[in-house]
Amino acid sequence: MAATLIIRPLACFSSPPPPHPSPPLLHYASSFRLWTPFFRGGSRILSSPFNNHDFLRRHSSSSSQFPSLTALSAIATGPDRIARFDSQESDTDPISIFNDRILKEQYSRRASGRPNTESDSGSSADVSNEEVDKYIQMVKQQQQRGLLELKKGHMLRKGGSNNGDANFSYKVDPFTLEEGDYVVHKKVGIGRFISIRPSIPDGETTPIDYVYIQYADGVAKLPVKQASRFLYRYNLPNESSAPRGLGRLKDTSIWEKRKIKGKVAIQKMVVDLMEVYLNRLRLRRPPYPRNPAMAEFASQFPHNPTSDQLQAFIDVEKDLTERETPMDRLICGDVGFGKTEVAQRALFYVVSSGKQAMVLAPTIVLAKQHFSVISERFSNYPNIRVGLMSRFQTASEREEYFHMIRNGELDIIIGTHSLLGSRVSYDRLGLLIVDEEQRFGVKQKEMIASMKTSVDVLTLSATPIPRTLYLALTGFRDCSLISTAPPQRVPIKTHLSEYSEAKVISAIQFELDRGGQVFYVLPRIQGLEEVLAFLEKSFPDVEVALAHGQLYSKRLEKTMTRFVEGEIRILVSTNIVESGLDIQNANTIIIQDFQQFGLAQLYQLRGRVGRSNKEAHAHLYYPNKLLLTPAAKKRLEALEECGDLGQGLQLAERDMTIRGFGNIFGVQQTGDIGNVGIDLFFEMLFESLSMVDVHRTHPVSFKSVKLELDINPRLSSEYINYLDNPIEVVKDAEKAAEKDTWSLVQFTVDLRRQYGKEPYAMESLLKKLYVKRMAADIGITRIYVNGKTVVMMTNMNQQVFKMITDAMFSDTHRNMLAFQAGQIKAELLIDLPKDQLLTWIFQLLAELHSALPALIRY
Repeated sequence: MAATLIIRPLACFSSPPPPHPSPPLLHYASSFRLWTPFFRGGSRILSSPFNNHDFLRRHSSSSSQFPSLTALSAIATGPDRIARFDSQESDTDPISIFNDRILKEQYSRRASGRPNTESDSGSSADVSNEEVDKYIQMVKQQQQRGLLELKKGHMLRKGGSNNGDANFSYKVDPFTLEEGDYVVHKKVGIGRFISIRPSIPDGETTPIDYVYIQYADGVAKLPVKQASRFLYRYNLPNESSAPRGLGRLKDTSIWEKRKIKGKVAIQKMVVDLMEVYLNRLRLRRPPYPRNPAMAEFASQFPHNPTSDQLQAFIDVEKDLTERETPMDRLICGDVGFGKTEVAQRALFYVVSSGKQAMVLAPTIVLAKQHFSVISERFSNYPNIRVGLMSRFQTASEREEYFHMIRNGELDIIIGTHSLLGSRVSYDRLGLLIVDEEQRFGVKQKEMIASMKTSVDVLTLSATPIPRTLYLALTGFRDCSLISTAPPQRVPIKTHLSEYSEAKVISAIQFELDRGGQVFYVLPRIQGLEEVLAFLEKSFPDVEVALAHGQLYSKRLEKTMTRFVEGEIRILVSTNIVESGLDIQNANTIIIQDFQQFGLAQLYQLRGRVGRSNKEAHAHLYYPNKLLLTPAAKKRLEALEECGDLGQGLQLAERDMTIRGFGNIFGVQQTGDIGNVGIDLFFEMLFESLSMVDVHRTHPVSFKSVKLELDINPRLSSEYINYLDNPIEVVKDAEKAAEKDTWSLVQFTVDLRRQYGKEPYAMESLLKKLYVKRMAADIGITRIYVNGKTVVMMTNMNQQVFKMITDAMFSDTHRNMLAFQAGQIKAELLIDLPKDQLLTWIFQLLAELHSALPALIRY
């Protein structure tokens, strides 16, 4: 007689006692190999062959090209692996669909430097709700102060009051509209402005002005007084791009969906930013000890620091010596105002405490200058070793540097983005200094962002990108402003005029006659040779040279060195000279076709001169004023207005206005602004920022979730015989689900990789685990069925529920849901069999779970 072994359900599948005994979880005959030793690498099922970093790197060339779980399950694990139990996996398998989404999200988060759902390596600590509450409230208060400052500036630019009670809004003044301009009405959508015409309202005798707007299905008219309250600009300033379609007066449903999509996108951006900084609360590093030697180091600074510099020194010192969380501070100072000295004192603190520091520059030229300045500043400290890594070095020299960095033989490492490469491994990196972050590419910025959760970061910028400035104003990062000019500095004199050879020759001759040097900058490489020939002909006794990024590295290095040393009198270049160069004797810069540069670039280029006590001149030439775009004309006005020293911050604000707020969060390419228009988008953004403390969900523990479904699947003996150790498989599934969603996804990927797609009963067991895990993440504590109603008890509030349902993709699921007094109810139209009901609940929770990126989870 065959013996039977019954294994009772594990804790994770427990439910309220049913009216009849629960069927066994596993039921199989005595032929089952219960304690057979692992074979064919069987233990691999329990420890993932995909560690988090390797898995994401090997299977993700981009976040948009992620392998499906169907493809992953087809990967063989070895030549002796027996055929899979069931290799047929449906493309619509709900677990696969959910896993694919989590894997894509996880890769995207890692690529952009945001915290992952699994625990990151490094020193971390649990964060109490009280700490998170305190931080969120602090950020909210800082945001409100920052928004108030932006609001004041906006009101002043409009010529209105700057009192703080006014609502921050970018609603349009209808009298500034021109025929054909696109406008947005909050309730109807996007329309095209026709005109303002007087008309007599019904029942009145006096005409009033009406705004006439063309929509897809007709023309609407709106009293001017109402228009000023309800209309918004669609386009970024100085742009005229057309929307995908006009709104409809008789059917606003498409417009409502657009608004919801924009709102969710905004909320996700806000949460992404919040999570980076909230995650810093989890990280710990011992405060640096106050070093008595700092006083001696500071005394070697050859100038008297300005009051702003002194405050920046204090700010950085407090960040390093009084905080346990890593520093992330922006030092915003005009060109030559002393940012480098602030950075060098931070370097001294960190390096003298036994840590390494990296100084990252956007160009080789600037990196080399940093190396010269820092080497000179630390020349009295032979135990502090400074190194420069660049593409000018040979392969053997670079290999030697890799070795020295890895073994801790270099204390301060200076270079370009090559320092962020995978081959550079640091022994004890403690500080990252980034100069002119806006000059780096998207991938480099992502790498920099990823480091901000593990080391102290100091960012230097003379003209911050709008996003950086906005974050500084609204409390997402600490900022120190250096706006006081050194006493010996003289303002740069700016000349703007139409190009002529005679003007150029006169400007250059003036500088040469007083023994100085000249920068001659063009927006592109094409044309440099022509200018070089013209200058060599005009100044035959003066050495003129070219500098641009496509030159052979040794030649570029030699050229820049000779210019710094004064051998070359005129340097013809692209904007490779834009950032950070400090050449005391160069006091005239010629910028040809200036209209092709951005405002921030122009300001940086102009700052290449005027580094001494001589009056410097910046000559900006355009080909023909009639050809200038409105944006180029505004750049002209801005440069003329911001001619005084220390106006970099104000200039960046003006640049924000010209370029539009789209660059603040890097969303111009996403289409989210295009859905609703620029002004409404950012009004929604400000609203979201003001509610950071509301859009927050509170996860619960996996074990606290009660799933009251009378479903206890039974695994077949065939599948049990197929598994290497079914008891451990089920236990590990429960452990993974209890830990977090990412661990459960990894477990399932590994299971399917080794054994193929699981049969129906095992899939049901996994679905139950997934349902409980998703419920725990969302903050649902109990799920039960009452007739045709699925009831979910939750700790979320009405506003969080609204945000979650807005983010759902399925109208069917959204329309079934209702929220009342801590309960989410889903009304079914028909009674479903238990197995179908489990799948339906899984899909519903997967929809709810997909909204979590729009919520702060602490």
